[in-house]
Amino acid sequence: MVAVDERERRAPLRRVLRLIHPVGFLLAGLAFAAALTPSLLPRDPLIQGVLAGVVAAVGYEIGGFLDWLWRFTQLPRPPERWQVALGLIAAGAALGMVALGLSQAADWQNATRAVAGLEPVASSFPMTIASVGGAVFVLLWILFRLFAFALDRINAQLDRVLPPRIARVVGLGALLWIVWALGDGLLLQWVFRVADASFEAADSFIEPDIAQPTSPLKSGGPGSLIDWQEMGRWGRFFAARGPTREDIAAFAGPDAMEPLRVYVGRRSADTAEARADLALRELIRVGAFERKALIVAVPVGTGWMDPGAHDTIEYMLGGDVATVGVQYSYLTSVLSLLQHPEYGVEQAAAQFEAIYNYWTRLPRATRPKLYVFGLSQGAFNSQATLPLLDLFADPIDGALWTGSPFFSSFWAMVRDGRTPDSPAWRPRFGNGSLARVMNQQGADPDYADVPWGPTRLVFLNYGSDPIVAFTSAAGVHPPAWLKPPRAPDVSPALRWYPVVTMFQLALDSAISLEVPRHGHNYAAEDYIDAWAETAAPEGWTPVRAATLKAIFKRAAAGQIEEEK
Repeated sequence: MVAVDERERRAPLRRVLRLIHPVGFLLAGLAFAAALTPSLLPRDPLIQGVLAGVVAAVGYEIGGFLDWLWRFTQLPRPPERWQVALGLIAAGAALGMVALGLSQAADWQNATRAVAGLEPVASSFPMTIASVGGAVFVLLWILFRLFAFALDRINAQLDRVLPPRIARVVGLGALLWIVWALGDGLLLQWVFRVADASFEAADSFIEPDIAQPTSPLKSGGPGSLIDWQEMGRWGRFFAARGPTREDIAAFAGPDAMEPLRVYVGRRSADTAEARADLALRELIRVGAFERKALIVAVPVGTGWMDPGAHDTIEYMLGGDVATVGVQYSYLTSVLSLLQHPEYGVEQAAAQFEAIYNYWTRLPRATRPKLYVFGLSQGAFNSQATLPLLDLFADPIDGALWTGSPFFSSFWAMVRDGRTPDSPAWRPRFGNGSLARVMNQQGADPDYADVPWGPTRLVFLNYGSDPIVAFTSAAGVHPPAWLKPPRAPDVSPALRWYPVVTMFQLALDSAISLEVPRHGHNYAAEDYIDAWAETAAPEGWTPVRAATLKAIFKRAAAGQIEEEK
């Protein structure tokens, strides 16, 4: 009777002790401090706090799992009377690590800002980081406890009909399925429906400051096969904006031409094949196959076409170029990949096949040089659909792929198949006659005297671009791009931490457009060097490159002043 009373008296204590994981506290403190160390991109205090809270919660749960594993294997444990004291000691040590991390946060942030060319900060706002991080940690801790409570209830029911260990496995599987079904089947689909409707409405909006083209050479203009209102927001922006013949003539001379721009919106036709056919017929109508160069561009998820990429090549070729893009989604690249990843691949394949098949039937002596271009998701879609093995008989002239995402198998082949003496952030692939990788420093000097083959495949990637550099494997081992020599835009103070670095890169991906010429924000001046390597314009010299870069730098500076 006394033993039973003693067990009942200790039951509440046992329940409390199950929530106290000394190892969890220690890992949470370490993770919180590590999250504040240098990463690829600068962060504001709010974002720093969110990241620190998330990784601290993950660290705590890893500690809890280790505690469970210890108990599951029935290894000896400290007496119950010691566990509260151990938990308090561990919590105190964790708070000490958090305080140390907060005291160093400004210096760590400035180490990242230095390579991004930004002014140092005087303070990292430690109270903001601590309060936001603490709130996020508590919220996630509660959610994990609710998950554990639900699991206990399920296991209690299963214990009646199954052996205990089998019940635990079945219970965990059942609860994970319930959470996934609720999240993916209800919440996530609702988010996608709302996002799709919102982005579609924004895509349909006619901006008052974008006038419909009056030139028959522009999509949406007089005689165009494409309806202006069906081109989408970014299609109208692409067709109506950009350099004029007069703008280009000031750089290229009086023989400059008006560039041709063709864009087909998602609403312009019902299927990927129909939109590709419409793009081809519009190219024929405006005389695109009579130009010096034809660029088959794949937009990002929303349909946006990067002006820095397209304006520059139009200047470099004296306007004697036609560019075509076809929209496949209204959503951002991330949402587009999550909801309908096949849309972009299907559209890119249909677009290239229609244009390439027509191009191959033209006389080789008079047809334009054919290039493909893609940025971010556009680069992935282009790489995934370019049938290289089918192009040997009649190869295209080149491709420029910017910010190739980490999940692109083609980019991974170049990176992982690099020569052993080259870094992962600027790999050398084979003898350099087919593919080369560039960054802010331009082309690899080791290839200066290496001749190109018939097709030039150029990758423009910044070393600090987390969308290129991310890998889930960074949670368990250092990524290859951390090995020396590092990219010039990656801080030498950046260190790898298990699990934490993976979360740092994931968050960096979400803010990758914040700093010009850094991260995923590619600058016109680097496009100039990349296009020079890809298209090799006649008479191109370092002096002309410097002149054109100065033009775009002045334009960018003027735009910043207007925004102020």
